[in-house]
Amino acid sequence: MKHTHRTERRLRAAAGALAATGLVLALGACSAESVDEAVGKAVDKTVDETYEVTGKSVDEITFHGGGGDAMNPKLETVSSPTLPWKKTVTLRGIMPPAVMPMAVEADGTDVACTITYKGEVIKEAKGEGVLTAGGCVAVSPVVG
Repeated sequence: MKHTHRTERRLRAAAGALAATGLVLALGACSAESVDEAVGKAVDKTVDETYEVTGKSVDEITFHGGGGDAMNPKLETVSSPTLPWKKTVTLRGIMPPAVMPMAVEADGTDVACTITYKGEVIKEAKGEGVLTAGGCVAVSPVVG
């Protein structure tokens, strides 16, 4: 009889462990599927961003215009822009919005850039910081 009770206990323990393992694996698969689904939605989502550059003596403006992908965005360039300059672009997925004014003149203190999303400024830089920091680069609103 003692042998039968031990066997039943072992079987119950094994069945319980198996059930727990199955539950953990099922939840893990569900979570991984949810993460994959969320990433897929983020990659496919598009957002409109507005870039603005103000000031004087800007020779060129380079920006992420929506081409390419998040890891290798295609850069677009406007030479000798009329300031103030403003452009709305549609970015896909987690591509970071970025606008980089370039000034050849050493005195770039009168340059500013902003990135706006849904009417709110999400990044701005002014004066020398614009040129030394490479302009305005923000985290994609899809990520946040």
